[in-house]
Amino acid sequence: MLVWAVKKKYSIFTLLKNAFSNNENWQKMWKSPEPKKSYDVIVVGGGGHGLGTAYYLAKEHGIKNIAVIEKGWIGSGNTGRNTTIIRSNYLWNESAFLYDHSVKLWENLSQELNYNMMFSQRGVMNLAHNEHDIKEMKRRISANRLNGLDTQWLETKDIKRLVPIMNTDNLRYPVLGAAFQRRGGVARHDAVAWGFAMRADEMGVDIIQNCEVHSIKTKNGKVEGVKTSKGFISAKKVAVVASGHTSVLAKTAGVRLPLQSRPLQALVSEPIKPVINTVVMSNAVHAYVSQSDKGELVIGAGTDGYNSFTQRGGYDVIEETVRAIVELYPIFGKMKMLRQWGGIVDICPDASPIISKCEVKGLYFNCGWGTGGFKATPGSANVFAHTVANDEPHKINAAFNLERFSDGRLIDEHGAAAVAH
Repeated sequence: MLVWAVKKKYSIFTLLKNAFSNNENWQKMWKSPEPKKSYDVIVVGGGGHGLGTAYYLAKEHGIKNIAVIEKGWIGSGNTGRNTTIIRSNYLWNESAFLYDHSVKLWENLSQELNYNMMFSQRGVMNLAHNEHDIKEMKRRISANRLNGLDTQWLETKDIKRLVPIMNTDNLRYPVLGAAFQRRGGVARHDAVAWGFAMRADEMGVDIIQNCEVHSIKTKNGKVEGVKTSKGFISAKKVAVVASGHTSVLAKTAGVRLPLQSRPLQALVSEPIKPVINTVVMSNAVHAYVSQSDKGELVIGAGTDGYNSFTQRGGYDVIEETVRAIVELYPIFGKMKMLRQWGGIVDICPDASPIISKCEVKGLYFNCGWGTGGFKATPGSANVFAHTVANDEPHKINAAFNLERFSDGRLIDEHGAAAVAH
């Protein structure tokens, strides 16, 4: 009965009804309650991963006494500070299964949440600029096909047909071919947070905004709750999904995580008519570009070369990225940039995430996504909810445990996935 009510919320009839009332009578999408004294599960971090975790905990595991605690507004962290690329063409089996689980959820997420994710499977292209790139990409394509993923090799003439504006014969970065996943694409980042928030709220999850978690309280090797700007809140379980700040919170519980936090930058151009209908990425320069539905070019760079918790980043990275973009696409040379921003990414030594419980009973971490967190949002949330609810990993995230850093069973995706985005 609940599912039917959810599906009825957004329809052509409700749109027409509110259009005639100047769109002034829409109900609030979710409540903003004050925190209760205790919860069964507290999820720290109100981004897509955190809200999705709460949604799946309530929907698939029947846990309803849940709070999502966010220090700002929901989606104000990395969920709203990325370039929204979605793909699953990673090299190693563990990565391919995890990211493709997410792509499959993306494909039906708008219907499940009854909220338009603006998911566009326009394809993702990874360019090869030298012989080494060619060999590595063809190796990855073979591995992808063994895992049932839809990755193919494109010759230069195929790339020109898909992206006519690309200068494939430029001197610095000649384009010799590309790996291409047609099921990849982009989605609307805000919509992901809003959709999960709405449906989690309907199932009784408390979404608490503007409440900063200062520390995690433990006793005798077991979690007791969190100390926040609104006081202490007790919990049987605490699930931390705080992106770049996860290592800081883990330290308050006596847990040392192998993470480095760095700024990752992006910028958006003025809107123009459609000129590029796919996502194009280049590992050689860490420059990638897609075009939004509004016509803006969404341009991304690599991480800055230093650890930082700023949301800005250095201008030298922007300069090098724009220089490469203009060389690959001369048509963009006279365009103006409208805005620039940075997110804080947390990076593991093997460029793969952590989705794991730890030595403190009742404490769980979902972190270390580096620059690849957005694409994994629904899949990550789904398997993390399973881990939190059952105190055991889902088979898909079993390999992404903390123990791998001591037993040496790393999932080394450094460069193996073309770029870590």
